[in-house]
Amino acid sequence: MFSTIRYRFIYSLCLLLLATVIHAQANRNLLVQAATASQLAGYLQPNSKWVKYPLYADRAGWDKYTGTVKDSLIANGTKFLTYQWKTVPATAYLDYERTGTRTTMEAPLNSNVNALSSLLIAELAEGKGRFMDQVIDGVWAICEHSSWTLSAHQVVQKSRRSLPDFREEIIDLVSGDIGSLLSWALYLFKDEWNKVDPVIAAKVKKQITDRIIVPYLQRDNYWWQAFNAKPGATINNWNVWCNANVLVCMLLVADDSVRTKGVYKTMQSVDKFLNHVKEDGACEEGPSYWGHAAGKLYDYLQVLNEASGGKINIFSYPMIKDMGEYISRSYVGNGWVVNFADASAKGGGEAGLVYRFGQAVNSNEMKAYAAHLAQKETAREFIYEGRDFYRTIENIQTYTQVKQTTPALSTAPYTWYPQTEFCYIRNNNFFFAAKGGFNNESHNHNDVGTFSLYYKNIPFIIDVGVGTYTKETFSSKRYSIWTMQSNYHNVPFINGKAQPFSAQYKAQQSRFDPKKSTFSLDLTQAYPKDAGIKKWDRRFSLQANSLTITDDAVLTQADSTTAFHLMSWAKPVIENNGSIVLEKQSETISIKYDSNLLAATYETIPVTDPRLSNVWGKEVYRIVLTAKNKKLKQQYKVVISGK
Repeated sequence: MFSTIRYRFIYSLCLLLLATVIHAQANRNLLVQAATASQLAGYLQPNSKWVKYPLYADRAGWDKYTGTVKDSLIANGTKFLTYQWKTVPATAYLDYERTGTRTTMEAPLNSNVNALSSLLIAELAEGKGRFMDQVIDGVWAICEHSSWTLSAHQVVQKSRRSLPDFREEIIDLVSGDIGSLLSWALYLFKDEWNKVDPVIAAKVKKQITDRIIVPYLQRDNYWWQAFNAKPGATINNWNVWCNANVLVCMLLVADDSVRTKGVYKTMQSVDKFLNHVKEDGACEEGPSYWGHAAGKLYDYLQVLNEASGGKINIFSYPMIKDMGEYISRSYVGNGWVVNFADASAKGGGEAGLVYRFGQAVNSNEMKAYAAHLAQKETAREFIYEGRDFYRTIENIQTYTQVKQTTPALSTAPYTWYPQTEFCYIRNNNFFFAAKGGFNNESHNHNDVGTFSLYYKNIPFIIDVGVGTYTKETFSSKRYSIWTMQSNYHNVPFINGKAQPFSAQYKAQQSRFDPKKSTFSLDLTQAYPKDAGIKKWDRRFSLQANSLTITDDAVLTQADSTTAFHLMSWAKPVIENNGSIVLEKQSETISIKYDSNLLAATYETIPVTDPRLSNVWGKEVYRIVLTAKNKKLKQQYKVVISGK
């Protein structure tokens, strides 16, 4: 039972022990403990012998590898036989600093890379040379781009400008993806390219070396490497995402003289991420980022495991499995997921990745969940992962395995992440999710103490998510965006004060009682001192058909507005008896409150950003329950029930 519901009693029973565990996790160093640099040199297989894909000339091998999806792969590539390769002009980069728009530069680059990926796969599947000239043109065009790094990410250059400075190479998520893709292309097609002209392969190798391998070896100060990270600094998905790409470049392209040094350096860097991740394995960035964080960790570990002949394998470490199963536990149903931070409320992960991760950590739950995700996907939808060529080529073989697996969803009644302070509780009617934490998490929203509530797998009390990324999203203006503010999350507004941004604004005493299905926390330190809070305890209790939210407030002053905000997907109907009715997709819930203590209103919030409107439609609603009396001590209770 313990393993299936993942609730660790040791944490809730002994907070002192928890603090000791948290402190100790900082020095796991799982990878460098698995192999020293000298051991690694003996483990790495020479001449890319570890690669499991057939050589291009092995047509029988590729026929077997592509199996029933061969025709689909060829048909998809055929669409790009007349593709016109795009340029990325200087003004496309400059548009980011002029208008804050990222897509001007990103769109043509991504279009080229996605086209090339499809063409490469099609040529591998067919093997007749029909796609080869277009492949060569695509490779050449991408090598000719002045930079593979996004305009939004160029601003870490010494110039602090968005136009690439040829004197400084920046490795970011996309440049790494492209470096990895071209590394695989070089490995798979080098002999064929040499028949056309050896300069093609030579050019590709030089570009990967100059843009990825050399700068990675020379620099220790890319922020995502985390070699110079200060204590408490956030180490997020960038670390494993970039390192996974660099690893491929080192293994497939780097010269023998630097390969081991480069691979070992990625191990040291990824250990920084593994040291940062909390032992409970939750992804504080939310399900939308799971594939870039835990998922990219899987990619990295799998390639390293294969390249070392199985000598470096940490998949048995319990935290790694918990990191994987976070994605299956965060799935509500009908495409909805728990979406704290910058995550979207829709999605659920890439089926092929989830399945392979499940295989690696021996999780039947993940494999069955992957099969659920894949039920309605075509082969093309399942296989293609854009510019992530490694996942695409892996998905080809995974497709049949997943389709032969019986779909199922997690039935765990609750999942408690005691260090990240996420709590999920499920019963036949409701899925409840809440968080404690602090206001400087990766992709942070000011949302300590917030919750989401789904009735019959329909979101009623919601986390809106985040809009389209712009220059402001990751700047000092981030919290001027409404979706980032606590006033647009399901938390109190106390004495005229919202929650501020900073790690000091945090939950205390977050605890979960599985017997009572109760999650509680102290919000006192989540608000500034001038909010006048002496004590603010919040408690959620889920019953068979209701959720009770109790806020016990003790204030030192009560001279301004105190209110409770509830974000809703359904349009509220406020009744006269302390009741609000919400109806959505033929289901109804009611919100009961003491009308002697609270006055209810609501606001309609237009949703114009396509990233949000694609999820919620044209509008969402903010219910405001305003305290009528300015008392220093008061208990507020709200009950949400299904009908």
